[in-house]
Amino acid sequence: MFNEMMRAEIWLQETLASDLGIEDLARRLGYSSSQVRRRFRQHFGMSPGAYRDRLRLEKAARLLVHTPHGVSRIAEMCGYRNHSAFSRAFHRRYTRSPREYRRRQRWCMRKNEWAAATGFPVELRDMPPRDAIVTRRYASSRTLDDPSEWKHPLEDGEPLPPRLSEAIPIALLHDQPLDSELPRLDLGVQVAHGEAADLALPLPFRLVELPARRHACVPLEQISQLPAAVHFVLGRTLPEQGEHLNGEPPLLLDTPAGLELQLPLLEAEAAGG
Repeated sequence: MFNEMMRAEIWLQETLASDLGIEDLARRLGYSSSQVRRRFRQHFGMSPGAYRDRLRLEKAARLLVHTPHGVSRIAEMCGYRNHSAFSRAFHRRYTRSPREYRRRQRWCMRKNEWAAATGFPVELRDMPPRDAIVTRRYASSRTLDDPSEWKHPLEDGEPLPPRLSEAIPIALLHDQPLDSELPRLDLGVQVAHGEAADLALPLPFRLVELPARRHACVPLEQISQLPAAVHFVLGRTLPEQGEHLNGEPPLLLDTPAGLELQLPLLEAEAAGG
């Protein structure tokens, strides 16, 4: 049943902006709504509705801090149809209004990150469309281990097809750049767009499309540099370049040249939203 609840949790994450409800999730899984609620609470310690509300507010916090979108637009992007309801929910969760939270967090970010002495080479690069074959681990990015293990993150699970043995290991970091109370990592491999279309993936791996997008790319010597590199990009590089993150999870890849952090950037035409 855990694979089904993992699918349920991922579905909640992927439908934050929609009006789909738990009944829709239950039909998708082939269970009753009461079964889904009970099993989900057993695995995640809260109801599916409460879990999705927390995901929505965490996404809103990221967008407030790291994008120029207005509060109404962010509320809509996170599944809130009523601006006042969003502001009330956000205040209950973060004890500040969305505007106060944005102002405070940006001030703290500038103060802390400009004080950082460590610098990193950063390249703004257009990346082509690609895919990732990943499975979910409910852990913080602070627990990331040897990248060679990212291809086989399941102790007892079925391995990926042999043809992917040379694929680049990849991690999708859902708790960066802001911490999350619901830690999640997606670990697996990067492949060329469309390359895995004919593959039968073992459970619980899934295919994630990574669209063409500009990224701030940072080479790392070791995984322990990850927080400092994120701070440097946010506090120095992006303000100097007039750039913003788009709110999607950063990527960490173990390329032939070494570790590389890739932070997805907001497209110029979307910056005014």
